[in-house]
Amino acid sequence: MWISRHKKLRNAGLLGLNERNVSYISRYNKRQNFPLVDNKLKTKKAATAVNLPVPELLGVIASPAQLKTLPTLLKGHQSFVIKPARGSGGKGILVVSGRREDAFFKPSGAQLTKGAIRHYVSNILSGVYSLGGKPDVALIETLVSGDHLLGKYSHEGLPDIRIIVFQGFPVMAMLRCPTSDSDGKANLHQGAVGVGLDITTGTALKAVQNDKIISSHPDTGVKFADLAIPNWRKLLQLAGHCHDFTELGYLGCDIVLDKERGPLILEVNARPGLFIQIASGVGLRSRLQNIENLVQKDWHVDERIDYALKHFATAGKN
Repeated sequence: MWISRHKKLRNAGLLGLNERNVSYISRYNKRQNFPLVDNKLKTKKAATAVNLPVPELLGVIASPAQLKTLPTLLKGHQSFVIKPARGSGGKGILVVSGRREDAFFKPSGAQLTKGAIRHYVSNILSGVYSLGGKPDVALIETLVSGDHLLGKYSHEGLPDIRIIVFQGFPVMAMLRCPTSDSDGKANLHQGAVGVGLDITTGTALKAVQNDKIISSHPDTGVKFADLAIPNWRKLLQLAGHCHDFTELGYLGCDIVLDKERGPLILEVNARPGLFIQIASGVGLRSRLQNIENLVQKDWHVDERIDYALKHFATAGKN
């Protein structure tokens, strides 16, 4: 099944890793722009500066000496997220969904002490989860309260939407759904489900977990066939604006849906993975080449979206 699907994708313009690196990342992403997206704190500040919505920042721990401020930062907060500024692949993210005095609880119900959280932050500072193992800083954010429409497609975690953007044009998208296998994280390599989305409608194409096509969520049993992302054009606008403020030509924008605030930019990735092609059943190459062949690309974000909606509908959805 995998070999057959792989051949079909190659015929449909599957983009390989080397081609992605040489023809798109190296060519369209200037090296001086990488630090902005490789550091989540810098990304958050840059997005906020141009009035793009992001999860609220509660505080930053930048050195071991600042660990003493942790109790003050957490005071009064029943839920929050702690993450490394320079982490990758979802590593080092601690989600606390509940609290009873000095006892903290993960979405799974596992209990944490204040000392355990302090130790976790200390590991972040020492670079345990960061790119290249370099010393890092810890971000403390509000816990996004997930949109109820997407909650049924997730297990003990928050699903997010990855949108690939090329020269400002949204070209491909998928929903990443946490499972028990992925420990409530939207990490495809750990067992989360990738659901390809039609870039023109935000509706499900197919769902894949561990290289196998599935029809329903393995934990909740909810079928993916009826999945439709609300306010889809708004998400495409946010993804398009990520090109504008990062000046990256090829990127992945990760968005979460908060039930109160709506879509929020979670992070921007200068080296987005290629699994999105498997989940969508469509290759990226033809869409990227379509945009490369445009004579003029300096369009307003809404014009870029209109172009994508017109040219990148997925044929033969299932």
